[in-house]
Parts: sequence; structure tokens; C-alpha cells
Amino acid sequence: MTHPAQQRAQQRGQARGLPRHQRHGLASGEPLRITLLSPPTFWRCEAGWSWVSRPLADHLLWCVLDGRGRLALDGAERELHPGVCAVFAPGDAPTAVHDPRRRLLVFGMHFSTDSAGVIPEPRWGEVLDRELLGVLARTSDASYRRQDPLGRRQAELCLEQVLAMIWDAVHNPGPSTTDTVVDDVARQIRQDPSYDWTVAEMARRAALSRAQFTRRFVALLGMSPAQYLIQSRIDRAHQLLTETGLTVTQVAGVLGYADVPYFSRQYKQRTGRSPSDDRPASRGQAQEGLQPSMEVAGRVPGPE
Repeated sequence: MTHPAQQRAQQRGQARGLPRHQRHGLASGEPLRITLLSPPTFWRCEAGWSWVSRPLADHLLWCVLDGRGRLALDGAERELHPGVCAVFAPGDAPTAVHDPRRRLLVFGMHFSTDSAGVIPEPRWGEVLDRELLGVLARTSDASYRRQDPLGRRQAELCLEQVLAMIWDAVHNPGPSTTDTVVDDVARQIRQDPSYDWTVAEMARRAALSRAQFTRRFVALLGMSPAQYLIQSRIDRAHQLLTETGLTVTQVAGVLGYADVPYFSRQYKQRTGRSPSDDRPASRGQAQEGLQPSMEVAGRVPGPE
């Protein structure tokens, strides 16, 4: 796990290594300069609907939330189903048809931008997190309809997030089903590092053998499950030491360390500091009578 400052430095270095046309906009992680030209809109296409667009005058976000159909642009075609999203550029003239028995539900909006690196190639990709896509669409619609500056800004931020998800779907294909399951176990570890994790338990949750799980975990996350668990506990320990009134002994206890010196050694190995260095003495003295919250005072059970 990388310190935020190191992550920012890595991102700057990665941006410098991108092709020139990708050094700005979505690929570089820089904020986009976008302006909405139409309200965020949902439409359920009529049974006899088809789309033959004139060359577009502006950019268009076009996301399928339900139904089945087919989209075409410049000789390329894409089967349409929930999660398939497209970003069209000025001058594009897409066409589309759908199955009248499974009518398309589309969400989209027109916008302008002077940011480079917004239009993916190909124009479409499949956003796997359909739940988040739906939330962003509904939030964008509700925010814009408030008709105030904050609502409009929220709608633009939702658009920027959807554009980033589409770019990622096109240029960084999603992980395999197995890797998705392994990543979900890693997320559970980060969320609840105090749980009494074993590699056997992790493998069971991923429905893999211990050997298969360990191999995929290392390939995906760059360290063994045991080392990942230790790092997650040290990360949480740092947060508790710097943000709560818990003592070093209490922090070690809630994270499952019966041996405080052993906890201190692991902490120093990974942070370069002793736990007491990250717990200001003034805070400990000033908050001596502070009671820790229920979340951190006792053993937190693992996710069911």
C-alpha cells in the first residue's frame, strides 16, 4: 500500500509517460472543463423507435440502462445491453435500433468541453458497475432539476465521473471474474482488519482452493494475503493512533495483537516510526478521560 504522496508522484510520472494526446483530460487524471448543453435525460424508446442521427454539433453521452439493441458508427457496430455507454464527438452520426419487446432505456446529455482525451476509441465501452452508473444518472438528473448553481455543478461532476468510467472501460478492460472475487475479499480485509482472518477463510469466501487464492491474490495485489492483512492492520492502527484517544496497548488489542512489543515492531517496520511517535503525548494527556467509540473499543466481528 502506497503513501498518498508517493501515489501522486507516481501519477505525475505516469502522465509524463502517456502519449502526447493523452497527457491531459481523463487519462492524466486532471479535472475536465465541461459545460452541460442539455438537461440530463432518461428516455424509454418507443416500440417503433430507431435512430439515424445527423452529424452531431456537440458532445453526447449515451448510456443504456435497460433493453437490447444495436448501435453503429462509421461501419463499426456494438450490441446494446445494460451498462453499454458511448461518448460521441461533434461530427459523429451514429445510428441505432432496438428490440421492441425489450425497449431501450437510455440516459444521456449533450455537453461541450475543451479538454483533450475525453472521447474514447472506440466510442463505446461496457461499464460493469451498473449500480453506480444508475446512481450517477439519477443524481445528475435530480441535481440539475434543482435549477441552482450547486445542483448544476453536481450534475457536471456526475457527468465527469461517468465519462471517466467509460474511458476506463474502453482503455482498461475489467478484471476476470476470479480477480473480481479476490479483490472483493481484499476489500473486506481493508474494511475489517481486526477480524480473525486466516488464509483458509479468505479462500473460502472466494470459493477457491488455498493455493489458487494465494496465487491470484499475489498476482493481483503484489503481496501475499498474510502480508496484506498485516499492512491493513498497520494502516488502521495509524488511523486509530492519530485520530482517537486510544493508547498503543488499546490499539494493539482491538486489532488482534496479544503481544504489544510484536505489534510495535511490525508498525515500525512498515512506517519507520514507533506507534508512540504517531500518538501525540499532548492528546493522550488532554483526552485521558475520553472513552473510545464502540466501533474501536471492542473486537469488531468480521463480515458475514
